[in-house]
Amino acid sequence: MNNKIFALVDCNNFYASCERVFNPKLEGKPIVVLSNNDGCIIARSNEAKALGIPMGAPFFKYKQLINRNNVHVFSSNYTFYGDMSARVMTSLKSLVNEIEIYSIDEAFLDISSFAYCDLEETAREIKTLIKQWTGIPVSIGIGSSKTLAKIANRQAKKDAVDVFDIRNLGVKKDILEELPIEEIWGISTRWGRRLRKIGVETAQDLAEANPRHVRKTISIVGERIHYELNGISCIGIEEVKNKKNIISSKSFGKKVSHVQELEEAVSNYTARACEKLRQQNSRAQGLYVFLRTSPHIERNKQYSNGMSTHFSIPTSNTSKIIKEAKRLTNKLFLPGYEYQKIGVMLLNISDAKNEQGSFLDNENYSKSDTVMKSLDTVNKQFGSGALMLGAQGIQKNWRMRADRKSGAYTTNLRDLPIVK
Repeated sequence: MNNKIFALVDCNNFYASCERVFNPKLEGKPIVVLSNNDGCIIARSNEAKALGIPMGAPFFKYKQLINRNNVHVFSSNYTFYGDMSARVMTSLKSLVNEIEIYSIDEAFLDISSFAYCDLEETAREIKTLIKQWTGIPVSIGIGSSKTLAKIANRQAKKDAVDVFDIRNLGVKKDILEELPIEEIWGISTRWGRRLRKIGVETAQDLAEANPRHVRKTISIVGERIHYELNGISCIGIEEVKNKKNIISSKSFGKKVSHVQELEEAVSNYTARACEKLRQQNSRAQGLYVFLRTSPHIERNKQYSNGMSTHFSIPTSNTSKIIKEAKRLTNKLFLPGYEYQKIGVMLLNISDAKNEQGSFLDNENYSKSDTVMKSLDTVNKQFGSGALMLGAQGIQKNWRMRADRKSGAYTTNLRDLPIVK
């Protein structure tokens, strides 16, 4: 017998909701958030969706509609959104012991220990507390498996309700009968095509199908989803695992043709990657740098290349890794091209606890870690970029466009709203 009960907490229109937290005048107003370099629309409030503004659309194509309807437009502010996400997740951890952070705005909760309570009422209390503590509205779906909790959350948003519990068998069957096979969590379009060939077109069809036949048609993952749809939990709460590779890259705000600007950019992206590396208490033993022009220009003006290097011992020292990143950038650089993007990837990541020596190199981990900890502490307390290496530059004329970026409300005291 399955005694598991899961809840999926999903922040409503997360990026738009973040913008409203420190600007209450935006409540009820249409909002869109743009991608890097203010290119495409990557987030919309419900009011913006009602105007017919699609997800992923180029901003310039809908600029007239946006201006005509007084839609509030923001450049993406990922530092701010990441910090607000951390506040939501920390709040959830204080309420529930078992939690899996699934994405920046989603988390699974194992609420089996709350089975004796009125779960819908408990979920509403969680929603109220998250809104009170962080200002972010959430929807919560409840089910006897993670797959059903995901479907329940989808239904909560569809019905515009705070909480939806899908464990009622009659209700569950009606919902699964209307849910196309490709919209189930974990079922890709390709798998959907395979399943349709054997007559499985809806979630209910998959729930009623022969599990061995499903496994043969797609994989053992499909068989697990079959059991999950029947309320048998096969996918538990997973611990957050350290990343094996860390990448940091953005397109430039303008075309770059000088190696000095490329060195500045790669130094900044490397510093950010190293910060992420230390956050998970890891070290890297390899580095890959890539450089390219726009893929949409004439072919004879295009250039794309990448190079990697290997550290004799794993490191998380920003200065050491930046030095190698700049060396590779100079090797990759060819004059006469207008570059659009550069990026770095940290490779062969290992736990910092596993110190590894070498006859060819020596690093005083204690001294290096102390310096890096001081760097991270200052930037955490006073805001990203408060303390930098000289290689990262000052003006940074190459950085991506963000003409409509909101303030750093959670990391910079000067950006906090002033109440008069």
